[in-house]
Amino acid sequence: MNEEHSNAKKIAGYSFLVVFANDYTIDEHELAFMERLALEDNVVDEEEKRVLRDIFGRVKDEDLETKVLEEIKAFREKYNF
Repeated sequence: MNEEHSNAKKIAGYSFLVVFANDYTIDEHELAFMERLALEDNVVDEEEKRVLRDIFGRVKDEDLETKVLEEIKAFREKYNF
C-alpha cells in the first residue's frame, strides 16, 4: 500500500464525523462520497478496503435504504472486499 495515495484516514474521519455522529446509518450521498474518496486514485487499496469493511460492518442492513445496501454490496463485490 502506498499511504501517500491512500484515503483510508479521510474515509474513517468522514465516517465518524458524518455517518456515526449523525444517525449511525449510511445514506446515498454519504456512500457516494466515501466511494469517491476510495477511488480518487482509481484504486481501492487494502487499507481503504479495511476501513470501508469496518464502516459497513457497523451499520445494520435493515437500517439502510435498499438502494444503498445494494450499492454497498456491488461496490464490495467489484473491489473484492
